[in-house]
Amino acid sequence: MNQAKAHHPVFEFERVLESVPARVFAFGQPGSKEEAMAIAYSGGLDSSVLLHLAQAYAAKKPMRLFAFHIHHGLNVKADDWLAHCRNTCEQLTIPFDFCRVTLNPGEGEGVEAVARRERYAALTAMCRQYGVNVLLTAHHEDDQVETVLMQLMRGAGVAGLSGMEILGTIPGEDDEAAPQLLRPLLAVSRQALAAWASEKHLAWVEDDSNLDVRYVRNAIRQKVAPLLSGFFPGFEKRVARSALHMQSASRLLNELAEMDWERCHDGDALDIIRMAELGHDRFDNLFRFWLDAHGLRMPSTAWLKEARTQLLDAREDAQVKLALEGAVIRRYRQHLVFQETNPERPLALPERSAPFTWQGESRLEMAEFGGELLFEPVSKGVDARWLREQILALGAYSGKAVLKVNEVRPTKSLKAHYQERGVPAWERQRLPLLYAGERLLFAAGIGTAIDCVSQGDNRIRIGWIPA
Repeated sequence: MNQAKAHHPVFEFERVLESVPARVFAFGQPGSKEEAMAIAYSGGLDSSVLLHLAQAYAAKKPMRLFAFHIHHGLNVKADDWLAHCRNTCEQLTIPFDFCRVTLNPGEGEGVEAVARRERYAALTAMCRQYGVNVLLTAHHEDDQVETVLMQLMRGAGVAGLSGMEILGTIPGEDDEAAPQLLRPLLAVSRQALAAWASEKHLAWVEDDSNLDVRYVRNAIRQKVAPLLSGFFPGFEKRVARSALHMQSASRLLNELAEMDWERCHDGDALDIIRMAELGHDRFDNLFRFWLDAHGLRMPSTAWLKEARTQLLDAREDAQVKLALEGAVIRRYRQHLVFQETNPERPLALPERSAPFTWQGESRLEMAEFGGELLFEPVSKGVDARWLREQILALGAYSGKAVLKVNEVRPTKSLKAHYQERGVPAWERQRLPLLYAGERLLFAAGIGTAIDCVSQGDNRIRIGWIPA
């Protein structure tokens, strides 16, 4: 294949679109409906080329095409860019919509990162509004090179050095029904895009913020890349090729992690003893895979090394607790357990709730205890008439409290009950107790006092559902 043809914008765009799996586009498939795709259209050179390529392609297919613009309000020319995008789409008869986003960086967040997050959130919302299942962005080869160099400077591993993939998920979206993200120009240089745009006499806007070298990506584009190109002409193609090699390596590491997951998992927990048999590299690889499956940002190498040391060297009864943003990783006996920190579910319960009575409700929300009491009709349970007469209250966990829940087994402390059921100590602190007066009637995760249970009509089973 002619090398120039291989990276020509039109040829590359159509090649990528035709190679997209049928699960994304089902052209010509029996019963397939008219597909819909959208362009993330900023009005700049790259997205302007993408817009015209997509229009020509959609005209040959049973396809609806939309253009979506995000107004960040960061530049004084933002309103002019919006007007340009709207007018261009009107001339091309492409349905156009836009969204204004407000950027409120949190502590430690940069404007670029917040803008990117809000941009993708807004684009996803518009895709869902218009029934679009594929969002196209104008990322090109130079963007890929800049991304890889930025990751290299951060000391990233294989996943980071993989750069961007042609087909993937929208950043921040873990819903399987979310639109797919497609980058059909990833193998095309910006120079080739500019040449094609000039040939077709396209009009576009220039974002002067791209010249501001205070931003890392701009510094690489304006300062580093030209310098590298002087020493290594055509280095961009080689860096982009390295990213493809890294993507292949990353897929192999994920496959290995899936194999190790099958060997080491126990439900959603990981068996530390089996993980230790893998060796450090495979331990770390599986640990990263597990964290990623829970949607957590990848920790640093230093954090991972320290975590591995603590988890493997700890005594079996040690209370190892590793904090990550939005979650806590714990070791319980020989298992590694993931615990999401949920502000709606308190870590420590109040000593005692305000007294209340049951009036026949199927559910009672107990917000300060982080859940709901359930009352379900059964043939063997607590007498509903008796229960209505009681002054009830929820209380916090007490390991020394005792409860008998089985006719043939002895009375045990709550601590013994929970240990027998494998409930970790930190989870016990979140499980409330239900009292009838001063009498312990029910313990979440254990059951109801057996002397309050009988066979007959109008009986109730008590349960607990956390928020």
